[in-house]
Amino acid sequence: MSTTRSWAMTDTGAVRKHNEDNMLSRPDLGLWVVADGAGGHDSGEVASGMIVDELARLPAHLTSSELLSEVRLTISSVHAALRAQAAQRGGHSMIASTFVALIIRDRHFACLWAGDSRAYLLRGGVLQQISRDHSLVQELVDSGNLAPEDAERHPHANVITRAVGSDSDTLDLDKVIGQTEPGDRFLLCSDGLSKTLSEAEITQLLGAPDGVPPPELLIAAALAHRVNDNVTAVVVEVF
Repeated sequence: MSTTRSWAMTDTGAVRKHNEDNMLSRPDLGLWVVADGAGGHDSGEVASGMIVDELARLPAHLTSSELLSEVRLTISSVHAALRAQAAQRGGHSMIASTFVALIIRDRHFACLWAGDSRAYLLRGGVLQQISRDHSLVQELVDSGNLAPEDAERHPHANVITRAVGSDSDTLDLDKVIGQTEPGDRFLLCSDGLSKTLSEAEITQLLGAPDGVPPPELLIAAALAHRVNDNVTAVVVEVF
């Protein structure tokens, strides 16, 4: 197991009355998760809560390959359960959530995700977005029909194209793997953070010297910007 320390924090935000974000910190497993109940759908907090609750039940002492497999199986099971709940409600009901997970073991990391909750890596003062949004605006950017700098202001910026519990029989999770280095800082966050703070702000606050935990700095900055969504940050540092 790699040596890490981590911090996790969530906030309802400056405008919302309910928090549909959920997070999980399992340093004993080398597993961290952020889930954001999909906006505009019923019971987003139910969906994000189910993801976190089920992953929290994973047993300790799993091998790296077992952990990766169990995370995938658990998310597939939750996806099916949420679709079944939505079907019972009838109509066009959907109970869904984004999902991003970080696994760190033996100087290696794996990131799995569905939706637009993000994973970043700060290494040597340089910020890299590890995940790639499953969103309508990202598809428009990829196709060359939208400039990246215009994505956040697009009227459909909140439309996601993949989520746990979405209207799809199966759920494909994207995955990125790599090696860790001492001093690496990973950030998992809901889109309330990534759509409110610039990458320059995230870089500065994520790399701040020891003192106030990084999630507190990041969320305080988002609140200062009057973030109009729930906001969650999980930070993992590798030694």
